[in-house]
Amino acid sequence: MENFITGYPGHESSIRAAMLEVMGRKKYDFFFDRWLYYFFTELDAKFFKSLGLNCIRIPFNYRHFEDDMNPRVLKEDGFKHLDRVIDLCAKEGIYTILDMHTVPGGQSPGWHADNTTSHAAFWDYKDHQDRTIWLWEQFARRYKNNPWIAGYNPINEPCDPKHVRLPAYYARLEQAIRAIDPEHILWLDGNTFAAEWKGFDTVLPNCVYSLHDYSMMGFPTGRPYKGTAEQKERLEAQFLRKSEFQRTHKTAIWNGEFGPVYANPRWDENADEINQDRYNMLGEQLRIYDRFQIPWSIWLFKDVGLQGMVYTSADSAWYRLIEPILEKKKRLQLDAWGKYPSKEVEDLIQPLVSWIDSVSPTAKNVYPSTWSTARHIERAVLQTFLAETFCQEFAELFRDKDEAALEELAKSFSFENCVQREGLNKIMSNYAAVASQPMGN
Repeated sequence: MENFITGYPGHESSIRAAMLEVMGRKKYDFFFDRWLYYFFTELDAKFFKSLGLNCIRIPFNYRHFEDDMNPRVLKEDGFKHLDRVIDLCAKEGIYTILDMHTVPGGQSPGWHADNTTSHAAFWDYKDHQDRTIWLWEQFARRYKNNPWIAGYNPINEPCDPKHVRLPAYYARLEQAIRAIDPEHILWLDGNTFAAEWKGFDTVLPNCVYSLHDYSMMGFPTGRPYKGTAEQKERLEAQFLRKSEFQRTHKTAIWNGEFGPVYANPRWDENADEINQDRYNMLGEQLRIYDRFQIPWSIWLFKDVGLQGMVYTSADSAWYRLIEPILEKKKRLQLDAWGKYPSKEVEDLIQPLVSWIDSVSPTAKNVYPSTWSTARHIERAVLQTFLAETFCQEFAELFRDKDEAALEELAKSFSFENCVQREGLNKIMSNYAAVASQPMGN
């Protein structure tokens, strides 16, 4: 449950804590159970299959299955909706890849690791690593005989500043899982948000190495994609750089995440033109993947309107309730993903960036290697500290809601109440049809 997917500010653990305090345990449990139910139902699975897509990646927070204050005690109720979705997909002939999107301590400084400190403590504490292995052992025992699970994606977008701890950990994790489940594929993300392979020098058996292939041309602060020869070359060069390890070692490649974000007609006057450019960019990426014969998984299936294949209607109870928060997040750049330009914020941040770079020329080289000084400041100040200060305001929106109102809010995410992003879905369906043809056809 990332912030841009459902519209809250800050981080999942913080917003859940604030909502629990405001709503009380009974209403909190009721709402999230209904929300998880409506987020993916039989209609979602049927729609996904109708596009010719045959595999979906299911992301989840480790906290569904284990509590930091009660470690190594499995929370059986965490499997209620995961098992349900796996079974729904299997019924429609859809494989699933289980993606542990967050791990204890945080595997990266990003919001998507549910990291409220911006420090990836997973790499500093063996107990965080041991707990993650323990949890994957539980998954392996539960799903080892399930033929509709295409495998396990053990850590989403890890960021190991030393580069060597990640491949060593993968080797340890692979042995632990294989002792229980020798059959399922492990889908292993590269380092630095699945984009770097420093420190990797061997290939583990029955493993597929995953990259994530986003382009800034698909984001509001990037240069618009216009289909020039230079831009097409940039897209291919980026893919080739991220897949160098796999191609060198002649091992399988999986693009586990990619895709632009989309303009909002309520915020962007030329939304249709912007989105057509981004559909065109997506199509060019798919042409590249088809040429290199690699499987891919789009990010993502459903959200509140930024990137999903389907998304909540602007007329839904959920969107109407949180729209003031969405507008505030946009103005203050509280979300990194899909961040809009903001003169108000940039006029404050840029002098600090210039000052830091002048007194500490090495600041811009601080890991992650893809981050500038400005990105570090935005993450620490805007998207960690400032964003967290709005969690209570978001939670207060739910204070006086009874179960009927909470049901209506959760139902905003049901497939029949959502909008289909037709331009995106048509492109993916077309390329899914191409990919299903035998090689050489």
